[in-house]
Amino acid sequence: MTAPERFDAIIIGTGQGGKPLAGALARAGWKTAIIEREEKVGGTCVVVGCTPTKTMIASARVAYLVRRAAEYGINTGPISVDQTVVRKRKRDIVEMFSSGSKRGMEKLEYNELIMGEASFAGPHEIEVRLNTGGTRRLTSDKIVINVGARPRAPDIPGLASVPYLNSTTVMELGIVPEHLLVLGGGFIGLEFGQLFRRLGARVTITEMADRLARKEDPDVSEELEKIFREDGIEVVLNSTAQRVARANGAIQLTVGGPGGERTLEGSHVLVSVGRTPNSDSLNVAAAGIEVKPNGLIPVNERLETNVAGVYAIGDVNGGPPFTHISYDDFRILRDNFLHGANATTTGRLVPYAVFIDPQLARVGLTEVQARTEGLNIKVAKMPMSHVARALEVDETRGFMKAVIDADTGRILGCTVFGIEGGELMSMLEIAMLGKVPYAVLRDAIYAHPTLAEAFNNLFAKLDS
Repeated sequence: MTAPERFDAIIIGTGQGGKPLAGALARAGWKTAIIEREEKVGGTCVVVGCTPTKTMIASARVAYLVRRAAEYGINTGPISVDQTVVRKRKRDIVEMFSSGSKRGMEKLEYNELIMGEASFAGPHEIEVRLNTGGTRRLTSDKIVINVGARPRAPDIPGLASVPYLNSTTVMELGIVPEHLLVLGGGFIGLEFGQLFRRLGARVTITEMADRLARKEDPDVSEELEKIFREDGIEVVLNSTAQRVARANGAIQLTVGGPGGERTLEGSHVLVSVGRTPNSDSLNVAAAGIEVKPNGLIPVNERLETNVAGVYAIGDVNGGPPFTHISYDDFRILRDNFLHGANATTTGRLVPYAVFIDPQLARVGLTEVQARTEGLNIKVAKMPMSHVARALEVDETRGFMKAVIDADTGRILGCTVFGIEGGELMSMLEIAMLGKVPYAVLRDAIYAHPTLAEAFNNLFAKLDS
């Protein structure tokens, strides 16, 4: 057997951590191999996650605004949704992003994009089953695993016998479902539930917990449920899936709860109950890499596995499953590999935004977390109906809330559940990063009329 090809670095997966890392290393003169088994490059975010979902959510928001046109004094006729056009727009944008990423990787002098499925043949040796046939064996002292995760299929009696949808396949529908049953009230289920409701489907969301978005403060969950019910979405809480069946051309989902069993009937069912790491195809045992029973690969604060020189970044390492966290993983490895830094994940803020409408965005501690930790806090809270700009554009649902250290005046965390919540949350995150006391934001001059000037009134409430 011929000796494996040697590289300075091997990266498995072209996601939002792997792709920029390959580029940075190649530009620094490292001979780098990046391996991708799927047809398109870009990982979950570009191919089946952020990019396509937010593209479809934009189409759904247009339908929502057109239906509300009369509230703004604009008269329209009946509207219809051409789901094939919605789907094509989504596909076109994904293709544009993915093909652009592929061209960028292919033109780098020291980077080789290898299309195939990678698995370990030893601690620092990779075998690639090429998509075009045949295999290649590669070796490197530095291997980075960036394989992401896929939708999880729960073990529910009868589920395998019905044509159920997941977060990937639901975006390939050529029609709007008559009645979409959403199994799971997490962030993905919430986004798709509202999206298809706005496109014209009846939607029922079932959730095992006693509230939606259970990791948020209870007042956030309460407002979220209220908004979804206003939008005509049925929310069934405290419900555990018992079985799934087909009957009379429909899909029947039986759930159990405190009141007994209930059978829901719909035209389609979307299973949205979490994701499974793609570590199971890597043959990690050949490398001696530790893997948890759930498939996650544990790493230290420098993103290194238990095998020296082998790293895991992005969703597969069990960190918060957000694209921007994967990208920050890339920056940590880039700085450590190329600049001899000692960058770690310790203490990093984890912001996120859920692209329901209005947006739900948070960074830092919730009120419940802060009180559980016994911190001395003050809480500023204000409904979006008290924000002039929100009133002017008639987008007043939700609220903003900030948790303040009562001793230092610094912001410990915030939730913005309202129009452009992600952008407003990001402003407060910048203040947190700079350790800026809330009083500075309270007294700042903001352009009028902007959403940001709401911070004047929000933080003034702490001193009233």
